[in-house]
Amino acid sequence: MLDDRDRRILDMLQKDAGISVTDLAERVALSVSACSRRIQRLEESGHIARRIFVLDREKMGVPTTVFALVKTAHHSDEWTESFRRIISDIPEIVEAHRLTGNHDYILKIVLPRVEHYDVIYKGIVRKLELFDVSASISMEELKHGMAIPVGYAR
Repeated sequence: MLDDRDRRILDMLQKDAGISVTDLAERVALSVSACSRRIQRLEESGHIARRIFVLDREKMGVPTTVFALVKTAHHSDEWTESFRRIISDIPEIVEAHRLTGNHDYILKIVLPRVEHYDVIYKGIVRKLELFDVSASISMEELKHGMAIPVGYAR
């Protein structure tokens, strides 16, 4: 079971993975060694999946976001695994979700410019049959964050 200190540690680490253990310990009112042990326990329990740094997309040259909604006529395990392998090898596809409703998948694609979407699209359809793909260009990001709520953690 997690306590409020664990949740505060998780919340602070997900907002800044580079925070020092000393600063973190001070903010949650623990000794450095006790805070370090808690972090290690949270990693071992899987509450912390990994530590990452978020890069600036403008400076990395991929400011454009396209969402591709994919429909397929194939729903076998083999087709799904092929699709998973193909999209895993495309670094511009940063998220992919299987959906309920009118579409089967949604892909979040980051690109240097919108014209580059055609390169990604052709790379997929050369390798795998899709029924329909509909793309939407993000005009403005209204909210962005990687932090998730910690209040539900057990």
